[in-house]
Amino acid sequence: MKLLVVIVNYKTASLSLRAVASALPEVSRHGGRIAVVDNASGDDSPAVLRVGLAALGDAPVSLLLSERNGGFGAGNNLAIREALSGDDPPELIYLLNPDAVVQPGAIDTLVRFMDEHPAAGIAGSHIVNPDGTTHVSAFRFPSPLGEVEGALRLGLATRLLQRWSVWSLPCDRTEPVDWVSGASTMIRRELLESVGLFDENFFLYFEETDLCRRAAEAGWERWFVREATVVHEVAAATGIKDNKKPVPTYWFDSRRYYFLKQGGKPELWLANVGWLVVATAWRVRRRIQGKPAVDPPRQLRDFVRHAFGGTARRR
Repeated sequence: MKLLVVIVNYKTASLSLRAVASALPEVSRHGGRIAVVDNASGDDSPAVLRVGLAALGDAPVSLLLSERNGGFGAGNNLAIREALSGDDPPELIYLLNPDAVVQPGAIDTLVRFMDEHPAAGIAGSHIVNPDGTTHVSAFRFPSPLGEVEGALRLGLATRLLQRWSVWSLPCDRTEPVDWVSGASTMIRRELLESVGLFDENFFLYFEETDLCRRAAEAGWERWFVREATVVHEVAAATGIKDNKKPVPTYWFDSRRYYFLKQGGKPELWLANVGWLVVATAWRVRRRIQGKPAVDPPRQLRDFVRHAFGGTARRR
């Protein structure tokens, strides 16, 4: 089989069916199939998905029901493991968020890119918001200096640390990058066979960063492909749409685990202390200048509480 598309659903059945419909024409052209994983939604998602998928007739789409909500990586792993253990494992695995809509030609472009670039293990697409503006989907790997840069709000200092900025890639051309968003990502089977699947210790966030880091260490290229476009209602599937809500604890858990895994306690503490010192100084400056708050509620308090340790609070 050439291609497997995996869509992980969690209480977003209608969005998942829309994602299926957007991907199906190109999947069929490549002789592939789509696997929709319901990640123990606990609502009527399985029933809605069964009805919606049945309406597609004999389309190459299957529904898998997870017994637990183990997070983004675990949901994808469920479908990937089943496919890799079969008689005709896919050459490529395409991950698509349920709140994303594939634009015509996007999957074709990613498949062609992977065929033409055998050293590429992962290729992420250009992601746009519903209004057509670009949503950053290609990044540098997190680092202690990157955490300092992310907390800075000063032009000169930010420019000096730009090479460590996680977020500063322009996403305006096809190029090799450190890591790409998992919302629309093509992965080569051989990469997963060489470095393993998603680390399920990440519940949500940083799991694709970790996979790309392992791919880099194994010598695989990671690419951002500008010509493949997907529209993404960012965070419609997670409910984290803006800075009006507190940062969820599982984000801190994933961030902490990532730094511990990559560099141990020294790297975690450098990243935490660097961010904390700069973020605290910024807040003092903001209050002196009378500027409005722009960060999520309780961000500093939650950072102190959870960034160094704590217990995950899941959805």
